[in-house]
Amino acid sequence: MNKSVAASTEVPLTTNNTVSAQAATMPILLSLSFCHLLNDLIQSLIPALYPLLKTEFNLDFAQIGLITLAFQLTASLLQPTVGFYTDKRPQPFSLAIGMGSTLIGLLLLSVAGSYTVVLIAAALVGTGSAIFHPEASRVARMASGGRYGTAQALFQVGGNAGQAIGPLLAAFIVLPHGQGAIAWVSMAALVAMAFLTRVGIWYGANLKPAKKSGHASADSKESGLPRARVLFLITILMVLLFSKNVYTSSLTSFFTFYLIERFDLPVQAAQVQLFIFMTAIAVGTLLGGALTDRIGRRPMIWISILGVLPFTMAMPYADLFWTGVLTIIIGLITASAFPAVLVYAHEVMPGRVGLVSGMFFGFAFGLGGLGAAIMGGLADVYGIAVVYKICSFLPVLGVVAWFLPDMTKEKERYRSVPA
Repeated sequence: MNKSVAASTEVPLTTNNTVSAQAATMPILLSLSFCHLLNDLIQSLIPALYPLLKTEFNLDFAQIGLITLAFQLTASLLQPTVGFYTDKRPQPFSLAIGMGSTLIGLLLLSVAGSYTVVLIAAALVGTGSAIFHPEASRVARMASGGRYGTAQALFQVGGNAGQAIGPLLAAFIVLPHGQGAIAWVSMAALVAMAFLTRVGIWYGANLKPAKKSGHASADSKESGLPRARVLFLITILMVLLFSKNVYTSSLTSFFTFYLIERFDLPVQAAQVQLFIFMTAIAVGTLLGGALTDRIGRRPMIWISILGVLPFTMAMPYADLFWTGVLTIIIGLITASAFPAVLVYAHEVMPGRVGLVSGMFFGFAFGLGGLGAAIMGGLADVYGIAVVYKICSFLPVLGVVAWFLPDMTKEKERYRSVPA
């Protein structure tokens, strides 16, 4: 895609955005990114604790997959609902309230005495995530100054960094000291609540000018596409997320077990390998956002989804050294798609930032949880190595990106069609 086409989609967004570039503040974006780090650090702690929980409660792989499902399915079901509601009635302080649910879930997990209580605690953490993501994504867009890909990437990279740190926190703090040490992680939720309260104040203050302004923002305009076309494009984007997130979730949920089983690594060494993979995802997300603003949504989606295929197919057959190298490459490439997919979806459904963000963050969580549950069952029957061979083909679904049009030309095409 040439730069003029990419620029044509960005300039109007900068000039007509509800919150001007002058009001878009980097401290707000950094605060959101930091809180996303803390939120996802807590989330990633749950799969990192699976070896401890497996031993503590004598769980099989299917039950471990159900913990992931309880956590992620809660977020999946609630996020679109939260986003739909807050599109109509923005709730500036819902960010801090959602983090309160995460806090309760953590404290409950630290004292859980049964598998059922573990599932409830995981669901509460998922609920907090469901409330956090749609509104935080909306605030990131408000504070973007029109550079939506970069803003979403900066917001998302905080979450990826948190997902990378979580396994290390589990390996060196929680696992050596046992289940009760999870309570110390609740301090992260308290810190996030303080930051999100401040973000909520800024958010509320910037909602008032938007309501009083007589100018229609880019986000308030309709795309001009027929409803059937919108549904088709959103479905294509969700298929792309399916290929990405089922693979990623299966890797993160069972990677430590895979390394322990195949290469006889100790738990802490396996957790370090998981940290390296999650760090690669964080870096890939940040690079993907910057490249999305530079080369456009569609090329970035093509590069990310299909570009990872040769590496995923090679990984099940690699030795320990090359497994480490391949997971870094896979993390870098596959993570770069999410900012492009989300910004593309915002362009397809302008004015529905909360709903779209809730759908896509929620869809990512739900697919990941469902995939982890299914793969856990397969791992019990056929072994983890077979699961990774099956997952390696998922990026093939990236070919559906062929059906994604250039949105500028797409909108012009439907504008030229007589009503």
